[in-house]
Amino acid sequence: MDSVDLGVLRRARDWLREGHAVVLYTVLETWGSAPRPVGALLALRDDGRVEGSVSGGCVEDDLLARRKAVADRGAACELITYGVSKEESARFGLPCGGTLRLLEEPLTDVGWLDELLQRCADHERLLRCLDLSSGVVTLLPAGRNETLRFDGATLRAPFGPTWRLLMIGAGQLSRYTAELASGLGFEVLICDPREGYGHDWGDTAVRFVAGMPDDAVLAIEPDAHTAIVALTHDPRLDDMALLTALQSDAFYVGALGSRVNSEKRKSRLLSLGLSEGDVNRLHGPIGLPIGSRTPAEIALSLMAQVVAIKNGAARERVATERRCA
Repeated sequence: MDSVDLGVLRRARDWLREGHAVVLYTVLETWGSAPRPVGALLALRDDGRVEGSVSGGCVEDDLLARRKAVADRGAACELITYGVSKEESARFGLPCGGTLRLLEEPLTDVGWLDELLQRCADHERLLRCLDLSSGVVTLLPAGRNETLRFDGATLRAPFGPTWRLLMIGAGQLSRYTAELASGLGFEVLICDPREGYGHDWGDTAVRFVAGMPDDAVLAIEPDAHTAIVALTHDPRLDDMALLTALQSDAFYVGALGSRVNSEKRKSRLLSLGLSEGDVNRLHGPIGLPIGSRTPAEIALSLMAQVVAIKNGAARERVATERRCA
């Protein structure tokens, strides 16, 4: 679940506490091109304030116009479909052929919002089960591969971190990277056994993993939704993590360093017993080539590469280059 959408729920919760009527809209299905993905949320307050989005803007304008009708209807949920015809797609600013199906859900209970937000903050992954006929919400544990499902009577929507980033090192670069990764919906984990580095993180949404780097990698049980990057620039720490990470199911493994140092690192890893196939999985230098120099730019470059690989864009680019060769 996008962290932006958790922000929508947080704002909706606050509005309810202030005594406002709030309606939550969830993107259930899309056909053709669509501005926002399935599961995207929008909260609409009774005075017209909006948090989140479900389209490029014109659908939001129509939802604003529906406010009185929703208030008159009461607490019942309703399904809304936009863009059935070409004219309607044009009217609501949807891409050519785009169709959007929304669930309109008047909110009345702050309890499940409080619980969901707190448990997500505690790094849990939950399934919000909404019974449309009664409006009752039940929260259940969710697997990492859970996706939004709607059978016409019950909505099952996952919340909480799906993708994870483990950083070895808690230096300045890690701080910029953590901020970007959290905003992109990653659960951010950090391991740094060095004294003096695990301090002053304040309320940053990160979780420190105790132990040496190789133990930390094993402890989080990396899967295909996990990225691991070594950022200490100290081979004694970085190489320990990489030895374990490159034999795991992590979809991305990278290490900070120049091209020369990256080649030396690969040679060391081969000499330590890793196969050539495992070593070739290592991204180094890390990041997309954007001419980055500062820690903030390097963090942007790194997360751009991680997201490109997560979304399959990097593989698509390689395939295109091979076809054009």
